[in-house]
Amino acid sequence: MAWTALSGLVPVYPLYALLFLDTGLSAAQVSGLFALWSLTGLLAEVPTGVLADRWSRRGALVLAGVLEAAGFAVWTAAPGPVGFAAGFVLWGVGGALVSGTAEALVYDGLAAAGAEDAYLRVHGATTATELLVQVPTALLAGVLVAAGGYPLVGWASVAVCLAAAGLATGFPELPRADDGEPEVPLRTAAATALRRPGLWPVLAAVALLGGLDAIEEYFPVLARDLGVPTALVPAAVLVVALAGAAGAALAGRVGRLPARALPVLLASSAVLLAVGALVAHPVALAAVAVSYGLYLAVLVVGEARLQEQVPGAVRATVTSVAGLGIELASLLVFAAWALGGAPAVAVLLAAAVPITWSAFRPTPRPGAVPDRR
Repeated sequence: MAWTALSGLVPVYPLYALLFLDTGLSAAQVSGLFALWSLTGLLAEVPTGVLADRWSRRGALVLAGVLEAAGFAVWTAAPGPVGFAAGFVLWGVGGALVSGTAEALVYDGLAAAGAEDAYLRVHGATTATELLVQVPTALLAGVLVAAGGYPLVGWASVAVCLAAAGLATGFPELPRADDGEPEVPLRTAAATALRRPGLWPVLAAVALLGGLDAIEEYFPVLARDLGVPTALVPAAVLVVALAGAAGAALAGRVGRLPARALPVLLASSAVLLAVGALVAHPVALAAVAVSYGLYLAVLVVGEARLQEQVPGAVRATVTSVAGLGIELASLLVFAAWALGGAPAVAVLLAAAVPITWSAFRPTPRPGAVPDRR
């Protein structure tokens, strides 16, 4: 939890979209940078997952912190289209190193203690922590941008990323979970895992749902469009982050609801996002906040169900395949925002409802009584 909190305490996070705009980039150029970020992650996602499984999951997290620090250093030293693009490439590779690796460390750590059933609750709490840390991050960002502008924010972000990398060096390198199967080459093990019945629908649903989280990148832009001053934007979007944290923290309870509850919650999220996007008033932020909370509750449940199906030896690799899909889905969000803003993203969210229902509905075992809840 300490590493999660420190990794999120990066003051440039709530401000970088505004940094790009204030440097002179257009909205289309900003979406282009986000697309480059996702494309980098897309290309690096599976190779970095394989690296974590074959080399060291702890080492992957350390390297991720160093690369992200380098990216923010480039942004700060050379602000402009080229510098921003280079920084996003570095950050994209760093983010890919974390994706799948962090989940694998947590799940296999719980498995080693015989507590796999606690993963949904722990993952929900971790996701909530990632969002709650935005409170001190927003306050810190506001103070730093007022005191020293974007350069001070940038260098402080570099320091935080390096501190997180240092903290990750102390993580225990746990043995891989024993699946009771003969040891086989990693590529073969991953291919076998991906052929498991029922895995692909869950993986596809998690990829689509995870990609929709790219809308978070636009929350600061939405707040300023409502007239919020730049220095207050980080604080203004906290209501969305706090609602998301609440949704993630409640994921354990959501996971115990009847199967039909997940698509209903997701459909409600899409409607609220559309309402928030179409109402030109600050109250729209409240609707967006509730939408985000419902969405994250569904996402966390889906991510936990994916982990339940993946063998420990290839956990980071297979989770990275889901991450690859997330990066692809995030491109849809960037394109939708560029074409139609938040209403277009709400349409994508609604399109995920039937996919979620198909992937997460209960599949009775042979001879079992079907769940008709």
